[in-house]
Amino acid sequence: MRRSSNRRRGDVTIAPIKTPRDYDRALARIDQLMEAKPGTKAGDELDVLTTLVEAYEAKHHAIYPPDPIDAIRFRMDQLGMTRKDLESVLGGRGRVSEILTKKRNLSLEMIRRLHRTLHIPLESLIGTAA
Repeated sequence: MRRSSNRRRGDVTIAPIKTPRDYDRALARIDQLMEAKPGTKAGDELDVLTTLVEAYEAKHHAIYPPDPIDAIRFRMDQLGMTRKDLESVLGGRGRVSEILTKKRNLSLEMIRRLHRTLHIPLESLIGTAA
């Protein structure tokens, strides 16, 4: 963000965030504008900067869903569950073992049951292509 010398004091030129330095400057400016009221120049600047920062973060700091098995283990830990508790959801001791050791992939029906019964987000159970 550069201030142009031929502009009135307070006018700011908003530019794309291309570097970590630009990103840091935008975050600092957002911090200054946090109390801006919507519909004001400062509020509009805050909206634009927030959108630019979100786009930069999506490109440079993307957060991917966890591995599906890690998500299951995490949820089991949260709920105090054991492997035996998963048998009714996944279908038997052997199948639970195969799933948790990644020897067998989750089927669509297993994903649905895990989501429905343990409330694990679908995005976590589907995973991402490596």
